[in-house]
Amino acid sequence: MGEKVVAGGFDLSDRQRYRDKLRQCLSVLERLLAQQRFDRPKNLMGLEIELNLAGADGLPKMLNGEVLERIASRDFQTELAMFNLEVNIAPHRLGGRVFDRLAEELRTSLAYAHRKAGEVDAGIVMIGILPTLDRDDLVSSNLSDVDRYALLNDQIVAARGEDFTLDIDGVEHLSCTSKSIVPEAACTSVQLHLQVTPGRFADVWNAAQAVAAAQIAIGANSPFLFGHELWRESRPPLFQQATDTRPPELQAQGVRPRTWFGERWISSAYELFEENLRYFPALLPICDDEDPAQVLAAGGTPKLAELVLHNGTVYRWNRPVYDVADGVPHLRVENRVLPAGPTVTDVVANAAFYYGVVRALAEESRPVWTRMPFETAAENFDAACRYGIDAQLRWPRRGRLGGVAEIDAVSLVRDELLPLAEAGLDAWGVEPADRDLYLGVIEERCRLRTNGASWQVATFRAALEAGLPRDAALAATTRRYAELSRRGEPAHTWPVGLPEPVPAG
Repeated sequence: MGEKVVAGGFDLSDRQRYRDKLRQCLSVLERLLAQQRFDRPKNLMGLEIELNLAGADGLPKMLNGEVLERIASRDFQTELAMFNLEVNIAPHRLGGRVFDRLAEELRTSLAYAHRKAGEVDAGIVMIGILPTLDRDDLVSSNLSDVDRYALLNDQIVAARGEDFTLDIDGVEHLSCTSKSIVPEAACTSVQLHLQVTPGRFADVWNAAQAVAAAQIAIGANSPFLFGHELWRESRPPLFQQATDTRPPELQAQGVRPRTWFGERWISSAYELFEENLRYFPALLPICDDEDPAQVLAAGGTPKLAELVLHNGTVYRWNRPVYDVADGVPHLRVENRVLPAGPTVTDVVANAAFYYGVVRALAEESRPVWTRMPFETAAENFDAACRYGIDAQLRWPRRGRLGGVAEIDAVSLVRDELLPLAEAGLDAWGVEPADRDLYLGVIEERCRLRTNGASWQVATFRAALEAGLPRDAALAATTRRYAELSRRGEPAHTWPVGLPEPVPAG
């Protein structure tokens, strides 16, 4: 979705031509896979973090254009709304002290961006959903000044044909409507990329799907929206509803949402791209001049631009990515499950857990996805979003009994998944010091049964009990969160509540 587009309409011939190009791209992808043209294993990982801009009062600041101008780095880009930014970290080879290096790069980049944002009285806040966002902040006039966002909004609104309904029944019940997709901008996430060979893609994707609920349970950081306490990780239901092109009638018919968990385990990456074409109409039918079949026949590497663009408008929580680097095609699994924050240490710990456990699960002799129905993985994901670290999940039993049994998320992570993550990081060649430091953060969250979401909720409730009005309590919680986040100690060490006021005089 990074390409420049010019806002405008599309006619019937544009859509038919685009569909034809998509089919051609899919056919060429199939041939590329058959010819084994893809890059050799490089153990490469990458990371992106979406960020919020907020003032010293904790309220959102619609200033990403001014802040990006001051940052003046290609590592930082716009996101959907004017209070959003995104930072991209260059790919790293998994191994050695990779997570320490990653943490240092992130701290340096975010500190620099925060200083530059300070020049316009704003600051960087790394959080799943900014608690102080109001409905009036999430309107189309606050879309970033980039043509592709306006065009995407227009196309999704046109496809839906009516207002979007936001209805999340959590600790409290939120029900409202929106005339645009801008509420999606409230959702700021961490995206973890892993380059894989075609032969390993299905195993890695299946493993990532299986473990997504555990990632959410231990990493939840989005309990508030529009002043309501909702799910511990409210991003997934919000994102799905804010991008839902289906009016109620199509939902009743079982038409798939564009933001979805999926519906089956896979045996190849091709299946996911083919599924995209079969289920999802084009939102941005923009055709490239490239003839992918001719490029392939001439020995070149096709960009498959239409396939890539279409894939970027299907919001899977684990998304397949086709890309070309140095003239060689490769595949990546893009893990989009995690919220941003709370700290760099927490983000890197979440990444270490993911890369470790996915490798170990993908290499098991009896893979978890052969022992657990896909529907169970999807139900686990919803439970983890709703209840966070207190979720009850279902997981395959050990031993010969088979079947799945209920287990609390903390026990699953601590007793089964952390040992797997440790083995997986060893297999990547990660230094024991790096492994133990960052997996230790996950272990401590489990021991204390706390994460970013539980801290936010406990601190907000303490502020209410201290007599603050609701909006003031949310703003005070956000300010305290931002302060502790920038100090950098992981969230499980944060004291709950607001600091005691200093007596006058």
